[in-house]
Amino acid sequence: MSDLETPGLVDTPAPTSEDRELYLDLYRQMLLIRRFEEKVHDLFLRGQVYGSTHLCIGMEAVGVGVISALGDGDRVACTYRGHGHVLALGSSPVGLMAELMGRSIGTCGARAGSMNVVDLEHRLIGCFGIVGGSLAAATGAGLSLKRTGDVAVAFFGDGTANQAYFHECINFAKVLSLPVVYVCENNQYGEFTPTDDVTPGGILARPQAIGVPSERVDGQDVWATRAAGQRAVERARAGDGPVFIEAFTYRYSDHGRGDPVKYRPDGEMERWRLRDPIVLARARLADELGVAEDELDRVASAVESELERVTNEALESPHPEPDPRATEYAA
Repeated sequence: MSDLETPGLVDTPAPTSEDRELYLDLYRQMLLIRRFEEKVHDLFLRGQVYGSTHLCIGMEAVGVGVISALGDGDRVACTYRGHGHVLALGSSPVGLMAELMGRSIGTCGARAGSMNVVDLEHRLIGCFGIVGGSLAAATGAGLSLKRTGDVAVAFFGDGTANQAYFHECINFAKVLSLPVVYVCENNQYGEFTPTDDVTPGGILARPQAIGVPSERVDGQDVWATRAAGQRAVERARAGDGPVFIEAFTYRYSDHGRGDPVKYRPDGEMERWRLRDPIVLARARLADELGVAEDELDRVASAVESELERVTNEALESPHPEPDPRATEYAA
C-alpha cells in the first residue's frame, strides 16, 4: 500500500482548459501550506512556536482538493494536523501563524495554539486534539445542517478507524441519513504504527459494511481529491446520507515533535517523494494545461513573499496581556 499499489483507486479526471485558473489557485494554496508548515517547523526549533506541532507536509492535496468542493454554508472539522485545512478554508495566514506563536492577534487570541484552532467565520468548527473528535463534531453539525441543505466534512487519520468514535459516528449518521462527508487521510501510519498492522480488512470495508457509499482516491493528486469531494458533497447534499472517502497520502514530516521517524522502511520516503502533490500539480499544470514555467515561478515567488510578510507580522505582534483574574485567583 505504501506505493499506491492498492486496487480500487478512483481514476483522476482529465483537466480541461476551463480548469486552468482553478487549479493554478489550488497549486498556490498547496504551495502556501507547504511553505507555512516548513516555516512553523523552523520557528518551533527557534523557540517561537509553543507546544507541540503536527505538520501536514506531503498531505496538502487532500484538504485543498476536498475543501475546494464546498459551499459557503458547509462546515469542516479537522484533526490536530489541521494547519493546511485552516488555510485552505481561507483563514488568515497571519492570524494562524500568530496563534501558533501565542500572540494576541492569533485566530483564537492565543487560546488554541497549534492543535485546537476554531474559525467559525471561515466554516471551521474546530481542530481537535482528541483522535476522532473531528468525526463527533462534524456528525453533530450534520444534525443541524440537514435542515439547511448544507454539508459537514470530517477530516481524520487512519488511526481513527480503530476508535469507537469512528464506528459510533458513522453509524449514527447512517441511521439518521445525515449530510456528512467523512474523509480519512490515510498516511500509512497511526503515529509510529503501520496502518495495515492494526486494521484487519482495511479501512474502506468498515463504512461499506453498513451501506455508506465509499471510495478510495489518490491523496497525492489534487485533481482526484477535488473530484472525490465534489461527488461526495453532491450526494450528501442531495439527502442520500453520509459518504466516505479514503485518501491515500503520506506525511514527509515526523508525526510530531520528538518523533525520531525510525519506523519507516528504507526507501519508502524516497518513493513517496516522487509523488509529491505539489510537484505533480506543477507538472500537470505545465504539461496538460499549458501553464508556462515562468508563470508557475511567479506563483511560487508570490507565495514566498506572502509568507515572509506573514511571519514578520506575527513576530512583531504582541503577546496577550495577563488576565487580571489570574492574580486574583492566585491570591
